[in-house]
Amino acid sequence: MLKKFFSNLLSSFMGAWIALMLFGVVVVIVIFAVLGKIGSMGGDTTKMKRHSVLTLNLEGTIVETAPTVQMDFRSMLLNREENVQALNDLVAGLREGADNKDIDCLYIRCNGASASPATLHALRDAVAEFKKSGKPVYAYGDGLAQGDYYVATLADSLFLNPQGSVDLHGIAGMTPYLKGLFDKIGVRFDVFKVGTFKSAVEPYILTEMSEPARAQLDTLYNNIWNLMRGDMAQARKLKPHTIDSLINRDIVMLRPAEVALKNKLVDKLMTNRQVNDFFKDFTGAEEEKDVNYVDVSWMAGSSSYFSNPSSKNQVAVLYAEGEIADGNPSQIDFQTIVPVITELADNEDVKAMVLRVNSPGGSVFGSSEIADALAYFKSKKKPFVVSMGDYAASGGYWISCEADSIYADPMTITGSIGIFGLIPNVDGLLVKIGVSPQYVSTYPNGFPLSPVKTLTAGQAAAMQQSIERGYDMFIARVAKGRKMKEERVRQIAEGRVWDGALALKIGLVDRLASLDDAIDTAAAMADISGNENVVIYPRPDDDVWAVLNQMELNATQQLVARALGPQADLKTVFMLTDILNRKPVQALAPVIYFNF
Repeated sequence: MLKKFFSNLLSSFMGAWIALMLFGVVVVIVIFAVLGKIGSMGGDTTKMKRHSVLTLNLEGTIVETAPTVQMDFRSMLLNREENVQALNDLVAGLREGADNKDIDCLYIRCNGASASPATLHALRDAVAEFKKSGKPVYAYGDGLAQGDYYVATLADSLFLNPQGSVDLHGIAGMTPYLKGLFDKIGVRFDVFKVGTFKSAVEPYILTEMSEPARAQLDTLYNNIWNLMRGDMAQARKLKPHTIDSLINRDIVMLRPAEVALKNKLVDKLMTNRQVNDFFKDFTGAEEEKDVNYVDVSWMAGSSSYFSNPSSKNQVAVLYAEGEIADGNPSQIDFQTIVPVITELADNEDVKAMVLRVNSPGGSVFGSSEIADALAYFKSKKKPFVVSMGDYAASGGYWISCEADSIYADPMTITGSIGIFGLIPNVDGLLVKIGVSPQYVSTYPNGFPLSPVKTLTAGQAAAMQQSIERGYDMFIARVAKGRKMKEERVRQIAEGRVWDGALALKIGLVDRLASLDDAIDTAAAMADISGNENVVIYPRPDDDVWAVLNQMELNATQQLVARALGPQADLKTVFMLTDILNRKPVQALAPVIYFNF
């Protein structure tokens, strides 16, 4: 008996020791990876010289602002390392480059950036501002993706590789409808919603798109494309119908470069080597290697914007990017952002705030908590302006609607005023893996809402009533914030999404303008001048432990992976797990996929 005790004790110690060693190895790997990333960021040897070429590299994903140094464990598992650029850095770098006497020109290098229409439009506007300096703009691509081409059409000369093509195709999108997949793994959903157009729940319960969902996306895509097509046609001195013909009749995206040149989509066919020679001659460098290319993001380090957190007259720019979630640091976590808003309200150095919203919404509870914190900020009599990015819809509009003024991009997706309840039921999944839950409860309607038990009729009725109350609360908040009658808000609500230009017409936003314009307005309202008073919040906080927390594969992921079988890919497992882990009551816009 004693021998068995010591054997078990020794086994426990060995198990704990091995686990500790493995954890230590992971920690060391993560720390070295983070330090390596920080080191690589600090190891830039770029220098400013006379006759430098400012370079805007259109590649990777363009986000609102630079994320804190962290590792994306999912990307690691999927073996996908992504280049991320910050829109605010790109805009600031272009602004600084326009004023810098050592910069001779701007070179737009087109490598396939991933960005939504509003982000591309904001970047294009920044290039247009650069051109006002009188410095020339040149652009080149081995091939020209549509998003890159939209920005690059402002170039004085646009070059294309002779082996490349211009991928003009309009706007298309694909939404995966997942009911068939959920049926296979034994998951179904109880849905409660208000609003004909509140289509965010459709992919989970239908196999094809409803007519209202298709109609609103058709309108949205056409409105945004008409703006983009008009901008490109004007810049290239073409008629919009010419672009229509090139796409629909000639299928220009599949045609050789000579077709693009003949139809004036580009100015000249040149190889990458010839472009390098062009900049050597332009700058007067003796050799190709002597041309000094200065990256726009590096140039942003010289910007007087966002650089003085010790200012006594601050315009705080608070970024809210991602889904509104409860306890997820990679999204808009109300538990994190609410204390920041409260701190800004109580900080005497902060005289005004611009909330930069790029969110399709999310948790109703989180949206309400953030909105209440913003109301507290307003109670301090400080100006509060919202600037909308790609999205400010559903919960994203909930937190925006009571601002003193709301600015949006013409291509912003906003509105989607509505909420829904989505409760997964995994009883079929449990059967597949051999689990048979048994229930005992003192009240028929008293068993807590759970994905492992079907709702009773009484619970379902109460849930629908709760959704309707939440919708009424949302309507009342919008009516108050926008100074509209509730009847009018209900007419434009129903969960419908709107582009920024239409949102202006129906009163959901006040002006189509940039983040810089919103900052200028907030500063003027607070009687503040000087770019040095603009400060970004939240302040960067690089937390290794937060990185480690992202590395946990939770039980839901393991269940989903097991149900899908060995053929399941990690991307699908992560997507389904995110859906199953969402809060049951959501103010979330439909996911809109843009194919550029």
